[in-house]
Amino acid sequence: MRTIFVFFCATITLTAQTLLKPDRVFDGIEMHEKWVVFVVGNQIEYSGSGTEFKTPNDAKIISLNGMTLMPGLIEGHSHLLLHPYNETEWNDQVLKESPVERAIRGSIAAKQSLLSGVTSMRDLGAEGAGYTDVYLKKTIDNGLIEGPRLKVAGPAIVATGAYGPKGFHDGVTVPLGAEPVSGVDEAIRAVRRQLGNGANFIKIYADYRWGKGEPSQPTFLQEELDVMVKTARSAGRYAVAHASTPEGMRRAIMAGVETIEHGDGGTKEIFELMKEKGVALCPTVAAGAAIERYKGWRKGIDLDTDRITKKKASFKLALETGVHIVFGGDVGVFPHGENYQELELMVEYGMQPLQVLRSATAKNAKYLHFEHLGQLKKGYLADIIAVKGNPIKDITKMREVGFVMKDGVVIK
Repeated sequence: MRTIFVFFCATITLTAQTLLKPDRVFDGIEMHEKWVVFVVGNQIEYSGSGTEFKTPNDAKIISLNGMTLMPGLIEGHSHLLLHPYNETEWNDQVLKESPVERAIRGSIAAKQSLLSGVTSMRDLGAEGAGYTDVYLKKTIDNGLIEGPRLKVAGPAIVATGAYGPKGFHDGVTVPLGAEPVSGVDEAIRAVRRQLGNGANFIKIYADYRWGKGEPSQPTFLQEELDVMVKTARSAGRYAVAHASTPEGMRRAIMAGVETIEHGDGGTKEIFELMKEKGVALCPTVAAGAAIERYKGWRKGIDLDTDRITKKKASFKLALETGVHIVFGGDVGVFPHGENYQELELMVEYGMQPLQVLRSATAKNAKYLHFEHLGQLKKGYLADIIAVKGNPIKDITKMREVGFVMKDGVVIK
């Protein structure tokens, strides 16, 4: 009689455990000295006093001496498919660079942003590249390339005739930087089409320049804006608005958008309406400064241009009114990976560094629908960065990102 022994092999995967030991921790709300953060897998298990935490024997310890640990930055307004206009004008990017080229550029930009500490990002429109942003998000989600967590707007929506590229005679058809619509029926169809094709939210141009060199004017009628926001909401999504004129902003606010992008011409009355309705402002101050530099303005040498003066005034007024300020610089107008420019200008224009850091982390997570992100607390996802020094004392320290972890994986 023969005895047969059968052996069963089981694969056991041990969940990675990492203890992060910096000089200090900004948890998304406040700064704390002598704290540590313990990560298990892709989640934060502990964030608190280092003296009260017993480190497991098998945990990996990463010492971040001289550094401040904080949540990964959440960029509120970016264009991964654009690159600085002093390299290539916007018109030429839309007309002469193929979606394939722009996708390659976008993948590089995504990595640059991640390495600079931006672990989550809201992309505000493909600017003529169709749904390339949707596919860029997919390649990141599938692990094909490295980049931030993305929420994308797809093509965005503009009123017929109100967006570029322009300057061609009526017999020439050119690619446009956004999807044009007119009337309630077309507006509904466009929103549904974009959501169905993968847009996470809808971007609407509530005002724009109708002719070259002209000031911006409202584009959509109130009923058109209303129905686009209502259609997005019925699908469980939301809408945001590019708006810089008081009337364009007012119509968008009354329609129920969640954020106003730019808001250069905001008045006290408009900002009070935003606060009343819970609409946040993404001021994109860095983009305005970049455009002026491309025209020859030298910061600190030349007097402020009219654009800069107005931007400073509207930003100050928004702060005084108590409108929530979203960190989002319109990066793509200026170099990807230099998202810190917006943080520095927010401080320069009157916002306290602590408030700026809250905007870029916990507050943006709340207002921009990035769940379980933006704070270093138990149960939140382990998107964590570290910068040299103390950015509350010197906001320029946000340029010196020395450690990046996304989803529990050390990237840098």
